[in-house]
Amino acid sequence: MRLTGRGFAVLAGAILAYVVGELAGWALFRAIGGLGLGAIVAAVLLTVRRPQVSVQRELSPDRVERGRSALATLRVRNAQDRWQSSFMAYDAAGTEQREVRIRRLAPTAEATYRYELPTVRRGRIEVGPLVLERNDPLGLARNRVATGETATLWVHPKRHPTRTLVAGRPRHHHIGRTADDSLRGSADLRDVRPYVVGDEVRHLHWKASARTGQLMIRDYVDPDQPRLTVLLDTRSEPLPDELFEEAVEVAASVLVTAATSGHRCRLLTSAGLDLGVGGSGAAPRQFLDELCLVEQRDDRAGLLPPALTTGPSSGGAIVVVTGARGTANDLAPLLVRYNAVTVLGLGPVHGIAPILGARVVLAADAREALQQWSGVIS
Repeated sequence: MRLTGRGFAVLAGAILAYVVGELAGWALFRAIGGLGLGAIVAAVLLTVRRPQVSVQRELSPDRVERGRSALATLRVRNAQDRWQSSFMAYDAAGTEQREVRIRRLAPTAEATYRYELPTVRRGRIEVGPLVLERNDPLGLARNRVATGETATLWVHPKRHPTRTLVAGRPRHHHIGRTADDSLRGSADLRDVRPYVVGDEVRHLHWKASARTGQLMIRDYVDPDQPRLTVLLDTRSEPLPDELFEEAVEVAASVLVTAATSGHRCRLLTSAGLDLGVGGSGAAPRQFLDELCLVEQRDDRAGLLPPALTTGPSSGGAIVVVTGARGTANDLAPLLVRYNAVTVLGLGPVHGIAPILGARVVLAADAREALQQWSGVIS
């Protein structure tokens, strides 16, 4: 329990009035001082006992698309055998605060309260801790206690309807380079190599064995599965703040559509983020959670991260989400590493130089870009 600013002011004024009344012999000032001190004592007695309740908070849902409704459900239970007077509950939600007035609770009674959480901005929002506060009617004293655990609300980027584009690079009879995540044991022949103990005898290549004078065996791998890579430009120069949010929405829409269809997907950013997820049911959530945390960086690094310029050829399709400006030189290395290259440029059109072998779509916002792209791949 502690006095508020108003309480300290009333206490100081009451003491001053009483002292002046005593020194000057003014009964009115002594009465004013006595009333002030009495109000302070009454406020302390009303707030000295903290709220003795158990509180549970649930978020519904805990992951929501930006702009959609998200609710917090507060269940307050009086575990005491006496009445609990009313008090205030304050719940922090990021930079905002929600206030809930808890009514009087009968012994062992429970009450439920609901309030909306902010979903205007994309991101991970920490909800809580919950603060219970009891005040006197004049606001002279208060007693506060923090209770409950913090919860996390994931505000995902807004998603727009779109179609998916994936590609795979077939490899038959050891033509082409295999991807690092290819599965072994399929019907596509990658190579013929010397036999080692433990290999399948049924895969022996008799003609090669007769020619070389040693046992040779066929080495099989799975064909390259359809896959999609999305490269999100996080540089501030081509994408101002408002356009960057549109770019995140484009990346989220494309990735969720492809991952929901069961395709292997990968998210890259120019800042170095690299998240590859197989075609599992949890893939859309993983991508959306990661895109909640993506931030813009004001650096002079290039558009292509090292993961796209080193290592073996990736294959599949890639979608580059950037501003409506740039040069073909920035994206030329992708043409030899991917089967299909698409560039989605957002913002005022300053011109992306034509890129031979790649699709270029220019649009003012995310919805327009995805509509045009869906028309191109249909």
